[in-house]
Amino acid sequence: MADPMRIRAQAAGDKTTVRVLMAHEMETGQRKDAAGKTIPAWFIQEVSAQLNGKTVMTAQWGPSVAKNPFLQFNVKGAKAGDKIGIEWVDNKGDKRTDEATVS
Repeated sequence: MADPMRIRAQAAGDKTTVRVLMAHEMETGQRKDAAGKTIPAWFIQEVSAQLNGKTVMTAQWGPSVAKNPFLQFNVKGAKAGDKIGIEWVDNKGDKRTDEATVS
């Protein structure tokens, strides 16, 4: 996996919009390869977001989420210069974390 995530966080008034693009194949376990063998399931199971180290959002995902998923959510109380951290774990135990500064 090349780039695990791209995070953008922009403050506007009392809310901050966070946009995250995650690089992941997100296989359902139902597709077959060219030889007719089933491709094993491989998908992000849990996503969490932190504002300055405090968890502000968690999500449980399944195999029906599209390849390279995009996530957008709003956070109240964040201001320019604060840190937004994103972490995900897939069903094979792989973890990715990244962080962005609110602009």
